[in-house]
Amino acid sequence: MPDFPWNDFLTFFFVGFGAQIVDGALGMAYGVVSSTVLLSVGVPPATASASVHAAEVFTTAASASSHVAHKNVNWKMFFPLAIAGVIGGVLGAYVLTGIDGNTIKPFIVGYLGIMGCVILWRAYKGPSRTPTSPKLIAPLGLVGGFCDATGGGGWGPTVTSALVGSGTEPRYSIGTVNTAEFFVTVAISVAFVTALLTGHWQNAEGLLDHAAAVAGLVVGGVLAAPLAGWVTRLVPVRIFTWLVGFLVLFLCLYQGLKLFKII
Repeated sequence: MPDFPWNDFLTFFFVGFGAQIVDGALGMAYGVVSSTVLLSVGVPPATASASVHAAEVFTTAASASSHVAHKNVNWKMFFPLAIAGVIGGVLGAYVLTGIDGNTIKPFIVGYLGIMGCVILWRAYKGPSRTPTSPKLIAPLGLVGGFCDATGGGGWGPTVTSALVGSGTEPRYSIGTVNTAEFFVTVAISVAFVTALLTGHWQNAEGLLDHAAAVAGLVVGGVLAAPLAGWVTRLVPVRIFTWLVGFLVLFLCLYQGLKLFKII
């Protein structure tokens, strides 16, 4: 029996821990940060997305429970957001598993780069005072779910940024989006498993090779979830947002340089 890869576990334990601290404080970034790190070490896009969503089943459950308990959920926004997010996420997972990783990776790197710019724009602009129209909630969830599945992250940057940026109170934006994310994550994970079992995802043979990384993301993320509120009091949210945006852009630049064999 081969030795357990503790180096991989510990590396992604710290990645998951840090990403969940940021996600709990900002309502975004766990998936984006985790995916960019996985891609930067050579994990194929579909495998990276499946790994992150497997971990997020546990972290989003912990986060959602906390937000429901603290009454941070706007239930009128929650239902259309969650239902549309599930549909978009399943569609995105189906698309991602049907495309060769080498073909789609440049698009994923580009998408994550755009997410980094979105996060920086949110840090620069700050929230506006115009509330999001109820008619846009479901379409926003559909786009957010699709982007989350195909990019391995993006639900928070897409949905939370739009809600907070349009004037929705941050407490309810983050609480509602994080609670809906649990259902979106479960649906995406089921879609990946279904694609694997039905033969739609034919290049998933390396998935078990990254089990230690997924375990590290899970343990680190779950342990960090209760600490997000404490960290938020220590570091101003706007500074946190700038740091995350620059981190994502740096990792995407690194991936792009590797992709074009510059480094």
